[in-house]
Amino acid sequence: MSTSREDHLHHISQQFNSDLSKLRTNFLTMGGMVENQIVKAMEALENHDYELAEETRLKDKEVDQLEILIDEEASRIFAKRQPAASDLRLVISVLKMVSDLERIGDEAKKIAKFVFSDFDESGNLVSTPRGYVEARYIAKHVTSMVRDALDSFSRFDTQMALRVMKEDKRVDEEYKVAARSLATVMMEDPRNITSCLSIMWVLRALERIGDHACNVAEHVIYMVEGQDVRHTPMEKAEKVVRR
Repeated sequence: MSTSREDHLHHISQQFNSDLSKLRTNFLTMGGMVENQIVKAMEALENHDYELAEETRLKDKEVDQLEILIDEEASRIFAKRQPAASDLRLVISVLKMVSDLERIGDEAKKIAKFVFSDFDESGNLVSTPRGYVEARYIAKHVTSMVRDALDSFSRFDTQMALRVMKEDKRVDEEYKVAARSLATVMMEDPRNITSCLSIMWVLRALERIGDHACNVAEHVIYMVEGQDVRHTPMEKAEKVVRR
């Protein structure tokens, strides 16, 4: 049986309400941080901004610290409150989703690191690699997925979560098309191999971000509906959400 937003937020114990609210708030704060990391990493890449890339890379430490804090908060809730039913699913889901957020931050950090390869040993900008257009397009797509996955959690909106899951299939196709295009460029002129490989790794990082956003959406459906839709056909997920 599905649960509503109110089921998760109202308890006889006001302290329990406060504990769950704080857990949700910190999770959404972490989500906003990793979403911003993606945007900043791509901005640094497109503008060859070394300082912004370094700022984005260092931001990952704050994300890691917030992950630890959320883990500690969840552990305290287990120990003190012994949550059951919908509350138990919320805490379990946050613990799983926070891992996906941390990995999204890691992928954004990888993208930022590729900015450093834009410069030679003398600090001069090397040739701009092909594939920036494709990378920019996919980055906007997966950033939107992350934002929608977080919104679906905030609103307990399983329909929005389902849409995020469907978008992951589109991102996979976009990634394959872009990779094939870059492979053609490399075959046509071997001098493009090094720069194209860098962008292919960026595309791969973006594709993985989409995967993690999809994971978050799957956990939202479990949290609200009590049904695990991981590793199942889309048709099953649709039936769980629509029932």
